[in-house]
Amino acid sequence: MGWVSVLFAKKVIDFAAPSQPDPGAWAGALTASWGVDLAEAGPEQMLVAADFLALLERVAAEVPGGRAIAAQVGASMRCDEYGAFGLAFKTATDLEGSYRRVERYGKVITSVANFRLVRAGGAGFLEVLPEPESRLGHRLVHELALAAALALSREVSTAELRPIAVHLTHPAPHRPSEIEECFGCPVRFGADRDALEVPADLLRLPNRLGDPAVSRFFEGHLDDALSALPLDALARRVRAEIGRSLSEGVPPLADTAARLGMSARTLQRRLAEGGTSFKALVDDARRELADRLLRESAHGLAEVAFLTGFADQSSFGRAFKRWYGTTPAAHRISARR
Repeated sequence: MGWVSVLFAKKVIDFAAPSQPDPGAWAGALTASWGVDLAEAGPEQMLVAADFLALLERVAAEVPGGRAIAAQVGASMRCDEYGAFGLAFKTATDLEGSYRRVERYGKVITSVANFRLVRAGGAGFLEVLPEPESRLGHRLVHELALAAALALSREVSTAELRPIAVHLTHPAPHRPSEIEECFGCPVRFGADRDALEVPADLLRLPNRLGDPAVSRFFEGHLDDALSALPLDALARRVRAEIGRSLSEGVPPLADTAARLGMSARTLQRRLAEGGTSFKALVDDARRELADRLLRESAHGLAEVAFLTGFADQSSFGRAFKRWYGTTPAAHRISARR
């Protein structure tokens, strides 16, 4: 079952409750079954994703102007509210570095709106990964996530950030202008992806507070947080199967599923229900094995690339830079000091 930081639920309620005759009673009734003390919870406290989706849907249905509240919450976000995740985002050297940290560490905040950075032509697309099912709550979460990504980008970049567009796969709501106001740029509904599109050259402009050493410090905290996430038994088994096969290349999903006694479709569905995917587990297995080999073995870089399932050292180097923001050789030297 997926999870979402309580941070977002608190802000949704803060935006929605003032419209109610008795805000405290309304909020209390909504949250009574969650088992979470919102007044005391920090961003590291997690809420069951289904409860958060239901909250967004109820706010959209019952609160005046509620359909836009998810995007409004996203637009209000600031780095310091996210704890170590926000500080790692802020201290990355440039916007591409910030987005790579979102790719890698997003699950510290939520399992239901995770990102990947894709370059196409002269643009960079920070895409929200599609969900295995679609309901209003998922559409609202994606609006919130993209609005938050844009707000944080504007906060940290030295550039005057003017996105090319925000893309949303769902149709425009009844009052699209309320959503558009949250982004301050063109919003293209009915698109082929949920994504923030920015000019590619902006990705390499420096961040205001970029500091590689400080960013690495917070990444250490985030690595610990990732390790503590509730990875279910199936995901652990899949990752172990992948790890055993990497020296022969990345195993096909169908082969891994067969070894676990299920169909590929069933494995995909069950992983999605647990907030992950086969591709994400392949990436995790490669990253962890690469780190261990560089720290603990005398293998050359070409051998490490082979043992982690890469066709060549160049593609391994690119993946490693995405994972750790540095080269394999520099990582090995740093780890052995």
